[in-house]
Amino acid sequence: MKASDIFKCKQCGDCCKGYGGTFVTDKDIDAIAEYIHTDPGTFVENYCRMSGGKPVLAQGKNGYCIFWDKLCTIHPVKPRMCKAWPFIRSVLIDKNNWSIMGGSCPGILTDVPCHVVERCVREELSKSS
Repeated sequence: MKASDIFKCKQCGDCCKGYGGTFVTDKDIDAIAEYIHTDPGTFVENYCRMSGGKPVLAQGKNGYCIFWDKLCTIHPVKPRMCKAWPFIRSVLIDKNNWSIMGGSCPGILTDVPCHVVERCVREELSKSS
């Protein structure tokens, strides 16, 4: 099995809602700021909030990322964290995280052996390194 066998995005937006926010790197900030035609400082000031001393994308009153409008409005430059979903490091720390995430993400196949999930996560993470 490969990553595309255990996850198929349904474009439901559930991953864009709540769950602690999406951290953005300096590279993410630069790319998004350019995409929305602003400077990085203004982007952070107007579109982020701070969490643990790091910028995260702000959420609207509906709880969704401010860039969610039935689809991601910054999809071509979406943050690294969003591109990686659901193949994230926390799954390697605790394999139960895959099933937990699957409870809120209809695209995640949860009846997959842990070793397959771990292999797929490692492969996907190595592509983004």
